[in-house]
Amino acid sequence: MAHPPLTSLNGRVAVVTGGSSGIGAASARMLAEAGATVVVTYNRGEERARALVAALPGSGHLAAHMVLEDTASIRAMAADLQARFGRVDVLVNSAGFTRPIPHHDLETMDEDLFAKILLANVHGPFSVIRSLMPLMQASGDAVVISVSSISGTSGSGSNMAYCAAKAALDTMTLSMARAFGPKVRFLCVAPGAVATDFVAGRGRPELEKAAQATPLKRVVEPEDVAAAVLACATHLRAATGTTIVVDGGRHL
Repeated sequence: MAHPPLTSLNGRVAVVTGGSSGIGAASARMLAEAGATVVVTYNRGEERARALVAALPGSGHLAAHMVLEDTASIRAMAADLQARFGRVDVLVNSAGFTRPIPHHDLETMDEDLFAKILLANVHGPFSVIRSLMPLMQASGDAVVISVSSISGTSGSGSNMAYCAAKAALDTMTLSMARAFGPKVRFLCVAPGAVATDFVAGRGRPELEKAAQATPLKRVVEPEDVAAAVLACATHLRAATGTTIVVDGGRHL
């Protein structure tokens, strides 16, 4: 199959879950700038998602409601995309949630919350991939890029369940890369702390201070992670089943 120029996603359909803010929104912008038709999924951020879609370069972009914990909503979205496009070329799994909880605090991190965090951050991406797999196989040259975290390998993050969820996401990526090549590639992008509002109570001063302890001594911005997401879709075409770390060297 002939490839378009490395920097071009013209004619490609990209789905970004959790695309209304943070890393997801930055990824949606870069994918659209590269020529893709972008579907931005949202749960509660409908106004943000629609404003983002309206501002994206190009045409044909779409805001779609989807709830990670609701398999029926994911299947409904997949059916709509089947009717509209007939295929999906790029899937960015960016949706998820976390709460800052000290790892020793097992009173707050009870079984119910642990299950909810895994449901959103692992079960959710799995459901999206499963529902969109026929559309990605119809592409014949699709890529799934899951936003993971260095927490999945360091065991240090916003809470213990989040670390476990990202480790599971990394391993699921390995399994799926083996199972679904060559038609679909699977990659993870693993940031450290990023300048978004994803983790409640983590402000710019804390990020600046933490950055000084890293080799690059700079705060990782959403656009830094989005650039890695874009590279997975446009440049890293011989890569699958691997993780791109974007943390300023924090893991070192």
